[in-house]
Amino acid sequence: MWNDAIDLRDFYRTSLGQIAQRTIRNRIRATWDNVSGLNVLGFGYATPYLLPFRDEAQRVIAAMPAQQGVLHWPADGPGAVTLCDETEIPLPDVSVDRVLMVHGLECSEQLRPMLREIWRVLADGGRLLAVVPNRRGIWARLDRTPFGHGYPYTPGQLNRLLRDTLFQPLRVQSALFVPPSRSRMVIASAPAWENIGARWFPTFSGVLMIEAGKEIYAATPEPTGKRQRRRYAQVVPRANRSLRYP
Repeated sequence: MWNDAIDLRDFYRTSLGQIAQRTIRNRIRATWDNVSGLNVLGFGYATPYLLPFRDEAQRVIAAMPAQQGVLHWPADGPGAVTLCDETEIPLPDVSVDRVLMVHGLECSEQLRPMLREIWRVLADGGRLLAVVPNRRGIWARLDRTPFGHGYPYTPGQLNRLLRDTLFQPLRVQSALFVPPSRSRMVIASAPAWENIGARWFPTFSGVLMIEAGKEIYAATPEPTGKRQRRRYAQVVPRANRSLRYP
């Protein structure tokens, strides 16, 4: 079941959400330290993590599944986000170089078709980076944050899933060791939690981050039939579903 876009927005406005955003975004940026000249797609609710790429990448866009809803992004400019079906992204084949998926893999109701669609739009040699709740972590056990919803994963499960959908897993990283507490003391000590957790307790992180490359020699994706692309005009929050078509 998908998290609602408004609920996700509200979480990232809290102190705990800001800590989670900063911690995960730093790790994402360390993984993709140079996207100069590349096209970057954020899928799911990835917009809080896309800002560092906007001044460097050739193009940064976001796609939010219809079941999740959508919010305008970025706040300081023309919209660069679209509403779409999770199995039909309105982009041409091999058109993006990097796909960042957050609050997507654990929520999808059509997991393998969705990953096949990601495979389709990803350029040859492109990379997928997915952020998912860690099954062994505390965050996945508490439903007061978005990371406590959906299906959490272990590293082995992520590797098998991506291999089955024509991706080659490259590495799995751990992040978000601070407990999901609203205590000011815990939030203030978040950097210390991250340092200690990464060194001594990597198994119990809040999220896993898996990077994978597009496998282009193993097989060909199953045909999905004739596609009927739909273009959306101004996308609107889930609270207002009256979309306008151009």
